[in-house]
Amino acid sequence: MRIGAHVRTDGDPIGFGEKLGADVIQLFVVDPQSWDKPKPHPLAAEIKASPIDVVVHSSYQINVASTNNRLRMPSRNAVALQAQAAAELGAFGLVVHGGHVRTDAEMATGIDNWRKLFERQAEKGGFAVPILIENTAGGNHAMARHFDDIGRLWEAVGDLGAGFVLDTCHAWAGGEELLNIVDRVKAITGRIDLVHLNSSRDEFNSGADRHANLSDGTIDPQLLVEVCKAVDAPIILETPAEGVAEDLAYLREHVG
Repeated sequence: MRIGAHVRTDGDPIGFGEKLGADVIQLFVVDPQSWDKPKPHPLAAEIKASPIDVVVHSSYQINVASTNNRLRMPSRNAVALQAQAAAELGAFGLVVHGGHVRTDAEMATGIDNWRKLFERQAEKGGFAVPILIENTAGGNHAMARHFDDIGRLWEAVGDLGAGFVLDTCHAWAGGEELLNIVDRVKAITGRIDLVHLNSSRDEFNSGADRHANLSDGTIDPQLLVEVCKAVDAPIILETPAEGVAEDLAYLREHVG
């Protein structure tokens, strides 16, 4: 099992990962709150050559599902550009949130917009790295909060090369039980490519995306350990930085 954490993009991501004893790291290639185009990372050669695996998280404002052209079109472009930047770092994928629409009536269109993302990029030769869709915590019209919605989304994109990221905080806050969650997800998607292993600052079904360290959150740490044991995928901690080393040590002790 390969376990690691999200790290800062500036400075030396690999050096930080080495200090943590991480097997895998996650980073951004742009300011996550911006529409900036990725720039070459000054340590790209070192990152690509490192034995530490790398995955890239896309910027937060991307919403591929949106019915608003002014948001959807730049989102599609940003996914392609950030996937190319991820490939230049040797990353195994680009994590993209499922996004949302405004009403129940738009849900089918949102799913169709995800399908179009993959089909239109396929006409250009495909994405530079796999696109890994992450479940999300909140929103009544989210593409990937509730598992029945993820099922409908996967009917549209599952055969188009989409991968899946399971975030434990998002699932908990989104109202999905963590017991046997790996089997439940795989029954829908057939795969889990990455786990974001996070506890939650908030209660079950709160809809709030606020991560907590494993010892401080509202999720029983043993439930999180069981997710690690059940899944055959890399584990990334996105927990608060001041406790991430302790979180890694806890997983090493209880998972192996």
